[in-house]
Amino acid sequence: MSFNTALSGLNAAQADLSVTSNDIANVNTTGFKESRAEFGDIFATSSLGSSSTAIGSGVLLSKVAQQFNQGNLDFTSNSLDLAISGDGMFVMSPSLDSQEQIFTRSGALGVNSDGFVVNSSGQFLRVFPVNDDGTVSATSLSSTSPLNLPSASGSPTVTSQIEIGVNLPATADELDPALFNQDEPTTYTSSTSISIIDSLGESHVATFYYVKDNSVTDNEWAQFVAVDGELKDVVDGTVGTTSGAKYGTINFDDAGVYTGPITSFGIEELSANGSGLISHSTGAADQAIEIDYNSNSPTQFATGFAVSTLSHDGFGTGQLSGLDISDEGVIRANYTNGTSTALGKIALGRFDNAQGLRQEGNTAWTATIDSGDAIAGEAGSQSFGLIRSGALEASNVDLTAELVNLITAQRNFQANAKSIETSNTVTQAILQIR
Repeated sequence: MSFNTALSGLNAAQADLSVTSNDIANVNTTGFKESRAEFGDIFATSSLGSSSTAIGSGVLLSKVAQQFNQGNLDFTSNSLDLAISGDGMFVMSPSLDSQEQIFTRSGALGVNSDGFVVNSSGQFLRVFPVNDDGTVSATSLSSTSPLNLPSASGSPTVTSQIEIGVNLPATADELDPALFNQDEPTTYTSSTSISIIDSLGESHVATFYYVKDNSVTDNEWAQFVAVDGELKDVVDGTVGTTSGAKYGTINFDDAGVYTGPITSFGIEELSANGSGLISHSTGAADQAIEIDYNSNSPTQFATGFAVSTLSHDGFGTGQLSGLDISDEGVIRANYTNGTSTALGKIALGRFDNAQGLRQEGNTAWTATIDSGDAIAGEAGSQSFGLIRSGALEASNVDLTAELVNLITAQRNFQANAKSIETSNTVTQAILQIR
């Protein structure tokens, strides 16, 4: 009996050594969670036996329990390196079409050849769908999808409005708008330019010329518009004698405050001709562009010409230039045209009994009956924690404690081996009795 008891002790000590060795081996594994060997004594008596005189029968390995306490964060320069500061776990899938859910704390991610965000095992990061403002539109894990990074921002947005805020100098000399000539700087007071976008996403330069009008009452200016050097008619404008183009008017009161009106102009839609150059399409509809002064408080003060606001609402087709990942897990793609798009919000899961998860290797786990189903959630809510972009969670192994435990397990092994040796000596002595 003592042989079996000591043998169970040897097996337990060996298991403790193995668990400790595995922890030490993974001290630098990203997202790794240390394990602890838990033991129970073997004690058995019959229903009519006396427990006060029963002797234990050894020890057995009850459980290898993983410890899901937080590991330290190591900061990197890769925006797709993600770490969770909290109890949540990343949700992954083994393939694009798979509904299987794999959970991990390792956020060392990259992009595959198809633009999907994956880990080193090729598993796909899953995200919740979001609205344009980044709010989640569905929060169940069944609604998640693999995160894909598009290479372009989609169709261009044509310019429909230009915001302008200027100061036109009150002390400028008055000129005759009828004599305006864009090639003669002496025929206009000031000018400024902005790039606008047509329906093909091509950029064109719109130039605004301002002429202090001497042919009417004070505080009125003429405004001419040219696109790529070609003068365009301002809607409901006045025809200039020299230029032949219609110009608009800008009015101020005696205090230099803008009094109106909002003006607009039209350009022909542009298309590519056979040589690949951009030219006007014959008979094409106009692209109307509103010039909004009213919202930007233009002035006529006794200072020099100055532009305080100059922007438009058009965007050309842009290429992906970078990613922004918020602490709440909202992923936004930034494009070279200055736009950004919310691609999704990183899905997180947690469990009431994380120690019931089944280990799958490569710091991944799957749900079991013991762990219960995953509870879906968002970063920044409840105890799911926050997501840190440009960081990785290090292994939570305490190397010093593991080395001490290794020595302890070794001593336990030696002590149980000594018990077997002693039992063998006693047995030999009994066998030699004459």
